[in-house]
Amino acid sequence: MTDALDAAIARAAGLLRDADALLIGAGAGIGIDSGLPDFRGDHGFWRAYPPLARLGIRFFEIANPRSFAAQPELAWGFYGHRLALYRETVPHDGFAILRALGAALPLSAFVFTSNVDGQFQKAGFADGQVLECHGSIHHLQCSRPCSEAIWPADAVQPHIDPADCLMRPPLPSCPHCGALARPNVLMFNDGRWVDGRTEAQYGRFEAWLGEVRRLAVIELGAGTDVPSVRRMCESQNAPLIRINPREPEVRSAQDVSIAAGALDVLRRLCITLRQ
Repeated sequence: MTDALDAAIARAAGLLRDADALLIGAGAGIGIDSGLPDFRGDHGFWRAYPPLARLGIRFFEIANPRSFAAQPELAWGFYGHRLALYRETVPHDGFAILRALGAALPLSAFVFTSNVDGQFQKAGFADGQVLECHGSIHHLQCSRPCSEAIWPADAVQPHIDPADCLMRPPLPSCPHCGALARPNVLMFNDGRWVDGRTEAQYGRFEAWLGEVRRLAVIELGAGTDVPSVRRMCESQNAPLIRINPREPEVRSAQDVSIAAGALDVLRRLCITLRQ
C-alpha cells in the first residue's frame, strides 16, 4: 500500500510540475480533517444532530426551503448551529498547502466547491478565486424571496438550545420586506434560491479558464451522492488527481486515484514536490 501510495503521489507531483494553473475541486470530505461532521448517510447526520434523530428528520428534509415555512425555529436551529460551527472551525493545514501549490503556478488556482462553509476564504483564498456552486451559509436572502438581494450573515448571532435544536428568537428577517430570512444556500427541492452571487463566481471562473493552457485538477473529498464537484472536475479534459478514501475511482489513464484522506496526501505531496 505504501509503495502504491508513493507512486501515485509521485505521478500527481509530475502533473502539477507540468501545469500552468490548478483547479481545486472540493466536497464535504475535505473538512473532516478540520473536525467538521460527516453527514454521509442518515446515521452520520443523526450522530451530529441527535434532536433531529429523535424526530426522525433526515438531512434532505431539514435542508429544504419547506422547513423554513413549516418549522422556522428548527430550520434556523440547524443552519444557525452550522453557521456558528463554521465560524469557529480552523481550516486544517491542507488548505495552506493548496494555496501554496496554486501560488507556485503562473496562473495560480481556482476553487470549485460544493461546500457552503467558507473555509477556503477563511484559509486565505481570495473571494475571486472561489466558486461556491451551492452558495454560502455566510450570506442571507429573503425566504420568499421578495427580491434578488443577498447580504452578509455577519449580524446573525445564533442562540441554539442543544436539547431541541431550536434557535431562540429573534430569527433573521429580510431588511426589504420583513419576511423570514434564510441562508443563501441551494437546498434540496429549492426553487427559491437566489443565485446571483454564485452566477458572478461562475463568470470569474470561466474568465480564468479562458487563460489557462495546461490545467491540472486536484479533487478532494467529493462523492457521488451529490456529484456537482466530480462532474465539474471530470469535464475539464485535464489530468485529474482524485483524493478520496471511499470513492477514489477515475475514468482515464491520465488521471491519478489516491484512496486516502486529504490532509495526509497533501502533506506527502508537498514533501515530494520539494525533492
